[in-house]
Amino acid sequence: MVKKIFFGFLVALAVLIVWNWSLVNYGVRQGLGQLDIVWNARPVDEFLNDPTFPDSLKVKLRLIDEIRKYAIDSLALKDTKNYKTLYDQKNQEVMWVVQACEPFALRPKQWQFPIVGTVPYKGFFDKEKALNLRKELEADGYDVSVRNPGGWSTLGWFTDPILSGMLDRSEGDLASLIIHEMVHATVFVKDDVDFNENLADFIGDTAAYYFLKYKFGEESKQYMDYLHSDQDYRKFTKHVLRGTQSLDSLYQTLNPEDSFEVKKAKKMAMIERIVTSMDTLHLYNPRSSTRMKKHLPNNTFFMSYRLYKAKQDVFGVELDEKFGGDMRAYIKHLTNKYPFL
Repeated sequence: MVKKIFFGFLVALAVLIVWNWSLVNYGVRQGLGQLDIVWNARPVDEFLNDPTFPDSLKVKLRLIDEIRKYAIDSLALKDTKNYKTLYDQKNQEVMWVVQACEPFALRPKQWQFPIVGTVPYKGFFDKEKALNLRKELEADGYDVSVRNPGGWSTLGWFTDPILSGMLDRSEGDLASLIIHEMVHATVFVKDDVDFNENLADFIGDTAAYYFLKYKFGEESKQYMDYLHSDQDYRKFTKHVLRGTQSLDSLYQTLNPEDSFEVKKAKKMAMIERIVTSMDTLHLYNPRSSTRMKKHLPNNTFFMSYRLYKAKQDVFGVELDEKFGGDMRAYIKHLTNKYPFL
């Protein structure tokens, strides 16, 4: 009887694996890719004690440790073993993220995964596989983009190392990034990437000010540099989000009888107007839209800003009105309200 049950279990497992072979294959490849990074990462202390490792980068490594401790002690983010090792990228990208969006609607293509649920992107440690997926999705009519993330969270499945590319960031950007990823390891809601990414971005960007004030002072160059770059980015983000509204309006009014080329021409004209008007933004450090005009973004660009930035004001109001600006209390509330996965 036990043999029959065990045999039946094996058959059911085999059927399940065959039925979901592409997902299983993808999961195995991703696991191996992440393991390779974890396996080849070295303890931060080894780099700090290495006389050939640049002093300027040692400063950044010590800073990351301070950011970690601040995030744990002052923000109540989860204490993990993350960011205690360093993986040397050797100036090479290590991950490629594919995103896809419908051509005439800001609706992302979704992928379903165990545990995390539905997500609007797919990551690869193999560039060729990412580019092959892009070709497949483009052939199916999607707008597609491939980007290299500055970092990512494995949500506790692996020990996340510092990537050497992170050390090129300014103090404020580094604080924002590390805190962002630590939020993912503390609060993560299944099937709600919009919430997860918006929340991590909001806490990361906001708490970076707190850390810089604590570490360097409110009048410091580090604080002021971050203030200027962050305020510029917020203005740019609001402009792009207004652009998403314009695109939504356009897509809702497109004549279904029009040809694909006619619809595409209207779409690209709208995107060109959005990009061109970026030059009117009053920024501390003005950015030129020339490069973007030459290679106009597609729907995935606008979809990404909605994914990461559309709910920032909601979180800001909740933090101020319900918690008096106390980020630690707010994070504790979130961890109680949303049990981790």
